[in-house]
Amino acid sequence: MRPKTRLALLLSAVLLATGCGAGSGAAEPRGAVQLLVFGAPEELAAYRTLTEAYEKARPGTEVQLIEASDRKDLLARLATSVAGGAPPDLFLMNYRFYGQFAAKNVVEPLDERIARSDAINPADYYPVAMDAFTWGGRQLCLPQNVSSLAVYYNRTLFQKYGVPEPRAGWTWNDMVGAAIAMTRDSRGVVVRGTESEGAAARPVVHGVAVEPSIIRLAPLVWSNDGEIVDDPDRPTRLNLDTPAGREALKNLVDLRQAYGVVPTDEEVEAEDDESRFANGRLAMLFSSRRSTTTFRSITDFEWDVAPLPVYRKQVGVLHSDAYCMTRGAERKDAAWRFLEFAISEQGQRIVAATGRTVPSHIGVSRSPAFLGPSQPPRSARVFLDAIPTVRALPTVSTWPEIEDVTHGILENAVHRGDRLDEVIRDLDRQTRPLFARGEHG
Repeated sequence: MRPKTRLALLLSAVLLATGCGAGSGAAEPRGAVQLLVFGAPEELAAYRTLTEAYEKARPGTEVQLIEASDRKDLLARLATSVAGGAPPDLFLMNYRFYGQFAAKNVVEPLDERIARSDAINPADYYPVAMDAFTWGGRQLCLPQNVSSLAVYYNRTLFQKYGVPEPRAGWTWNDMVGAAIAMTRDSRGVVVRGTESEGAAARPVVHGVAVEPSIIRLAPLVWSNDGEIVDDPDRPTRLNLDTPAGREALKNLVDLRQAYGVVPTDEEVEAEDDESRFANGRLAMLFSSRRSTTTFRSITDFEWDVAPLPVYRKQVGVLHSDAYCMTRGAERKDAAWRFLEFAISEQGQRIVAATGRTVPSHIGVSRSPAFLGPSQPPRSARVFLDAIPTVRALPTVSTWPEIEDVTHGILENAVHRGDRLDEVIRDLDRQTRPLFARGEHG
């Protein structure tokens, strides 16, 4: 099992020790605008395409991408650069993680710049994404995307084995049935349960992969008419000790413990879920739009996306990243000009064409730049249909710590089969202090 990270505690200590005030008002230095990002190689290529288009449209400008290796590296780089007095001008971050920086006054509010802008009209953007980046009544960041969780599936495999493809309105039980039917050994025979007899009966194709995390569990609880926390606006604890929470959690654990349709812990350590899907050894994967850029390189089979399975109602979970400006940025005006371009209709069309995002700009999301049939997924409208149902997770400064702690507990539950009462008790015991320390927007 992965050890619990202490990164968030380090970040908090670093930020508390740092005074991040507004700029002095002096003339901005010349040089490249620095943008801190992370992502898979295909995602980073999308951002390079965007910055190159900006530099071409604005001769004499330059944007330097600072490429973190992963999300933890991005958070650590941002925290240490702020502490050292040399933060990047801009950073791209998910709403679930920016609260720790907003609470420490690291992020520059954008309301006045938005009001003066001829390129940005807040009414052009999906409110659920805009609202996710408000803190203390101020718009701190501008969202580039309004993605949601979806089910990627291997159409070629489904057709090969004659299993009905996922469809709108399918239930959790439908999904489990499909996962069981798609879990096959080397002979193409269905492997039932967690026990196998001999190497030939071990799954070479698993039916589904769902990361054992709170962000994957949340929409299942919501769909079951439950709540993931006691108060979505000012949470003090998780709220899983309810019939809705217990059922969703048990069903997640049963994917491994009762049905054996998800890869084992050892298999996940050897090959991550995205790679397993891309290599044709996984029939379905719960993931956000960001997987699309990676999967567009697949040539061996056809794939598509389907909406999340339903318990009692259709509910999705928001996945949204935004461009944020640091208070300590040296080139705020130049950074804003790039941010305007990136968020504008023109900039969002560029990134949408790479497959990376579900555009936060309403008009672009409904245009051929996003919905065009030339590249998969052919059911891209699934992401748009989900937007009216998506809910955001709490924006609390300690949420990254909460995700880290809960991931380890949920991972153990799925792969070791820990007792449900103990799992729920452990989740509550370890997260209550984190909620108590958290600050809210």
